[in-house]
Amino acid sequence: MKPLKYTLLIIVTTLIMGTSFPAGKIGMMYAPPFLLMGLRYILAGALLAWIIRKRPMPVGWKEWAQIAVIGLFQSAGVMGCAYYSMNWISSGESAIITFTNPLLVIILSAALYGVSYRFIQWIGVLLGFAGVVLTFGLHMSFSPGTWIGFGGAVSFAVSTLLIKRWGAAHDTFVLTAYQMLAGGAVLLLLSVFTEQPHFIVNTTSIVVLVWLTVFCSIIQFTLWFYLLQNTDPAKTSSFLFLAPLFGLLSSFVLLEEHVGWIVGAGGVMICLGIFLVNRHPVRHDSALDKPGLTRRTPAS
Repeated sequence: MKPLKYTLLIIVTTLIMGTSFPAGKIGMMYAPPFLLMGLRYILAGALLAWIIRKRPMPVGWKEWAQIAVIGLFQSAGVMGCAYYSMNWISSGESAIITFTNPLLVIILSAALYGVSYRFIQWIGVLLGFAGVVLTFGLHMSFSPGTWIGFGGAVSFAVSTLLIKRWGAAHDTFVLTAYQMLAGGAVLLLLSVFTEQPHFIVNTTSIVVLVWLTVFCSIIQFTLWFYLLQNTDPAKTSSFLFLAPLFGLLSSFVLLEEHVGWIVGAGGVMICLGIFLVNRHPVRHDSALDKPGLTRRTPAS
């Protein structure tokens, strides 16, 4: 992938990810979190599935199971843990924990697939994580929510590696649509057992739901899966440190939340960390790029 194209796609994807935080916060004024996220993914998945109905579909139960497992980790696991953890910790703490994903991707890649990373890349990931912590103000604490949030980060890392491992066997749009349907179904089930489901219909709630459905789900997941399938997952995941920074900046615009000088300092650390992670390529990545798998091309 050409550097300019890669950079633009990364910025657009992480910017959209960032806006989902204030948009979700506004939406939770009108619906509980599991219901809001479940509706988001069910609507997005159903709409995208209808749009791409003529594309090549998975063949056999194994490929459908792969999509369902990805949806369990990517949509339900990440968002479920992130929002449930906020019963004990703040949304900022939950975001910090969730976006430790790049460090976990490197650890899991090294432990499970034998991928070797340079020392400077490890320093870059730690520096980027430190920038995220600095951006949110160093208010970390340990509680049940901390570990639940960490479970979301692990789920994010696992889904990243699964997409890299299995994604080449699936059409990107088909994978995006049906993993959202699977994750949305799990979130709606959680809502039934843990919340009092309700949705207040007005202009604001509809606009938020449309934004979360179209931009933060369909467009975001499609771009994210495309990037993971065509690049090194650890390298691409390092740019996730930009998402909470964009989230804070978009919160300032949409919610008029205060943004101080410390955000700039955290942003510099994040950018430096990303530069270091991407400064040198990994030494090998053969275990993740399973031979014999060819990516399906869209139907003409």
